[in-house]
Amino acid sequence: MCGRFTLTLEASELQRELGLGAIPDNWQPRYNIAPSQSILVIKDSLKRVAQWMRWGLIPSWAKNPGIGNRLINARSETLMEKPAFRRAFQTQRCLIPADGFFEWQNRSGVPSQRQPYYFHLPNHRPFMFAGLWDIWHSPDGNELLSCTIITCKANEVISFVHDRMPVILDASSAWIWLSDSPVKELQSILAPFSLPLVAQPVSRMVNKPEHDTPDVITPVAT
Repeated sequence: MCGRFTLTLEASELQRELGLGAIPDNWQPRYNIAPSQSILVIKDSLKRVAQWMRWGLIPSWAKNPGIGNRLINARSETLMEKPAFRRAFQTQRCLIPADGFFEWQNRSGVPSQRQPYYFHLPNHRPFMFAGLWDIWHSPDGNELLSCTIITCKANEVISFVHDRMPVILDASSAWIWLSDSPVKELQSILAPFSLPLVAQPVSRMVNKPEHDTPDVITPVAT
């Protein structure tokens, strides 16, 4: 799964590195992005404007928004089987900028002692997660935009920590994800990331969302 990630660049760097349009004025670099928080999302391949959405998909038909807490991730293998994701996969795909993510290794069998690892590209350049989004209308008529991160089988760098990883899209496949390509073609790009990733152990500070400073991603000895 993917339960935490980072996006540590300034707005101008994000625009330049990822070829984005406008970014919300209140954007700030983040070192410990957690579920239920607002995250940057792009759903238009032409304007490429980044907007805020809540992390944790709330399907339009949901009776209450609490379901989003259970839908922070969507398995790539079953997108067309799950009612919460089927329609979004067909018509409401999105990209979620990031420059790293965390997974936890459970070596002792004690959940509280799991060792977090931070994964990123060797040069710390940003990339995109493949995602889905939806709109939920509250009883009083307000709209809530939400999203989920798609996961796939872990590659060899991550598999020693966890058996799943977020789907990472490079520059050649990211915008295809937002195109009108057939679903079967889109399914083929939801594969383990093939480029090298750096795996570094970090402190358990990341376990608490209120810790959102560079110290969260500082390497530690294990």
